[in-house]
Amino acid sequence: MSLHVACLCAAWCRTCESYQDVFQAACRELLGPEADVRWIDIEDEAELVGELDIETFPTLLVADAAHVRFAGPLTPQPETLRRVLRAHLNDAAAASVAPEFEALAARLRAPR
Repeated sequence: MSLHVACLCAAWCRTCESYQDVFQAACRELLGPEADVRWIDIEDEAELVGELDIETFPTLLVADAAHVRFAGPLTPQPETLRRVLRAHLNDAAAASVAPEFEALAARLRAPR
């Protein structure tokens, strides 16, 4: 199973700046090397983000090869991130998300 996890942030966001290490550490701890983990600056990677309008930082996307499992903003605490990752590692159900999140997930699945 291929899992894609992306944290959508902005370089100017001080919350994101302090959250990046937390995000990377939690993903390494819970997901292992087989997951595709991405830190995406929504301005630097605007083409990848597409029409998705991110208003709250950080925003997390968790998708597998077939569908989006989770998409939405998180409070920037390590335990919140771990809880969300654990829940969606074990639950392969599709989340009901905006088409823009589905489109981003499809771009993340594409070979780089």
